[in-house]
Amino acid sequence: MIGLGTYAYFWQHAEGLSLIGAFEDTKAHGIDLFQICDYAPLLDMTGAQLEEAAAAARDLGLAVELGTKGVEPDHLRRFLDLAGVFDARLVRGMVLRDQVSDAAQSLTAVAGSFEDAGVELALETYEQVPTHTLLDIIDEVGSSAIGICLDPANVVAQLESPRECVESTSGYVKNVHVKDFAFARQAGWVGFTYSGAPMGEGLHDYDHLLHHVRPRERGINEIVEHWLPWQTDAETTITTEREWTRKTLEILRSTL
Repeated sequence: MIGLGTYAYFWQHAEGLSLIGAFEDTKAHGIDLFQICDYAPLLDMTGAQLEEAAAAARDLGLAVELGTKGVEPDHLRRFLDLAGVFDARLVRGMVLRDQVSDAAQSLTAVAGSFEDAGVELALETYEQVPTHTLLDIIDEVGSSAIGICLDPANVVAQLESPRECVESTSGYVKNVHVKDFAFARQAGWVGFTYSGAPMGEGLHDYDHLLHHVRPRERGINEIVEHWLPWQTDAETTITTEREWTRKTLEILRSTL
């Protein structure tokens, strides 16, 4: 299933868009899935506010996924509780650099609870932890509930190849983050900026990912997000963010 996530609304949230407002806009795009990922206000919401947001998602016919950073057992148990509130079947997780040595132990402590709840924990590929290290951790835990959230854009900062990341993780993937990315020369021709790009205009070979991961055949959700730099003013930035979403959805739908 194709979904939208918090990072597709990064600047809109910064300018005051509520979580329920993002739900409503997602549905207006004809999308039935939203990933609440690294959304800071979530952990400060009261029980009543959480129930209100969950009810709004249900009323709109939206499935919800969650996302957080860190693998401390108590923190992940908190997100497993939140998954129960939102009827979420997946939590995107992230092993932080200073957690690598204890990550397998921490994940083993909660794996059984995730399995019992029928909730998957998808650890994201990104720059703080090499992909092979992340896969070693998952193999050591050995839980059917724990796998990969594939975001090949992130691993470039580790000097990894996005294509190699896709190929090495393909059998572990439980969730995909969809965004394009590119290098651009800095002003004055000194160095490069690595940032987001409109889908189809950057370096991401999404057909390669579809071929190796086969998300549609395996029931793996594809969550749209962006790395959009600030565009001189809020109105221009938000207009661009919405256009990137429209274009990404158009391309993804054309591949169905």
